[in-house]
Amino acid sequence: MPSETHSKDLSGYFTEATRLRDNSPLKSLTKYMQNDPTLVSLGAGLPHPSTFPLAQLSATVAQAGRSVLDTTAPHTTLSITAGQPSGGAVEGLEKFLQYGNGRGVPSYASFARTHTESVHRPRYSDWDVVVSAGNTDAFVKALMLFCQAGDTLLLDEWTYPAIIGTVVPMGVRMAPVPMDGEGMVPEALDKMLSGWSEAEQGRRPRVAYVIPTAQNPTGATMSLARKQALYRVAQRHDLVLIEDDPYYYLQFGAYMDPATVTDASERYAGLPGLSALQPSLLSLDTDGRVIRLDSFSKVLAPGLRCGWVTCPRYMADKIQFHNETSVQQPSGLSQALVSQLLTVDWGHEGWERHLVQTQREYAVRRDLFVDLCREKLKGLVDFVVPDAGMFVWFRVLLGEKSRARAGVMDEVFEAMVKAHVLLVPGRMFSPAGVRDSPYMRAAFSYASPEDLAVAVERLQQALRPFTE
Repeated sequence: MPSETHSKDLSGYFTEATRLRDNSPLKSLTKYMQNDPTLVSLGAGLPHPSTFPLAQLSATVAQAGRSVLDTTAPHTTLSITAGQPSGGAVEGLEKFLQYGNGRGVPSYASFARTHTESVHRPRYSDWDVVVSAGNTDAFVKALMLFCQAGDTLLLDEWTYPAIIGTVVPMGVRMAPVPMDGEGMVPEALDKMLSGWSEAEQGRRPRVAYVIPTAQNPTGATMSLARKQALYRVAQRHDLVLIEDDPYYYLQFGAYMDPATVTDASERYAGLPGLSALQPSLLSLDTDGRVIRLDSFSKVLAPGLRCGWVTCPRYMADKIQFHNETSVQQPSGLSQALVSQLLTVDWGHEGWERHLVQTQREYAVRRDLFVDLCREKLKGLVDFVVPDAGMFVWFRVLLGEKSRARAGVMDEVFEAMVKAHVLLVPGRMFSPAGVRDSPYMRAAFSYASPEDLAVAVERLQQALRPFTE
């Protein structure tokens, strides 16, 4: 039953640029074309569809729940043509190729809205979705709602480098919040805000940015209790939470020691699919203070540059207006492929089968990599085994002599490169600019199983001299 609760109005925190941002004057006229089928428009500067050279878009796709590399499973053909009958589940190709508003093509946005309702069940009534060209662009649009030069963004003490690269040129300060094995520590956030001095630290922060599932770079995933505690702190200090969750669907559960498993299939018997995913911050949000960013990058393909934002409708309107002065909307071809695939060819059931197959792929990779690290890197690194995502966050166990040398982690990095293995230095994830961090991020998502084994052997070789 739809919620009757209305979101809290946080528009008083909008930046001046956001308050001034309005619907594109030209795009505001489209409502007349949509509402009056007899209207003859001489207003829109739209190229005529007859000049579009693409008459049909076809793609060979894997069966839902099967890998595209699986040669035993027949593939299917996805096809979208120009002039498809109106009223169908997906628009004709010419609609995807035409200019549109910043909300996205209706069938694509409709899938995102239906999926969000099914999985997250927002607890206030006036929520909506707006399309995005992936989560990095969506973060910029969400940040622009509430932060401008001189403001401060609260974020994890280790975070996605593109966020740092976005925030610094905008003149927005960063306030890193301590983390533990589940991500941002709510008590540390509460303490920081309770002791905030505007005279010394500038305007009180209005926004906290978190990656709650398989946090990049640490791999940490917040439990439900952690999310509830974080949300209570956000309420206490009237914060907006940007929930950046591109790894949400890559949950695969706790690591099982192979020595305790009699049948290898036991390790992958309980993959969550969609029905058993950890609740999101959005699903806890009664106030409309969570701006959730979802992406198809990790579960379909990053080159599609497709995602969506869920938030109160008045915020979604402003993000739409930001879109209309920048990307306009994700690529029409990408929207066409995603919409046809998920609305018609796979449907919601096929989508879930695909997610289970993807979860299994990364679970197998996680387990293989962790098995190798436990065998070969004991005494060389510490790490927390991730329950989701693509990353393991190593703390290099430096010996006493090595710890005493300034710049030793640069030496470690050079030794790894010399050994022909590459990890990302922790300093690249530090908003505080920590230079000699003992941490490094390893991704198990891309290398082949054979190359993962080679990489761990080379990492062992590179790290061993630094144990003294």
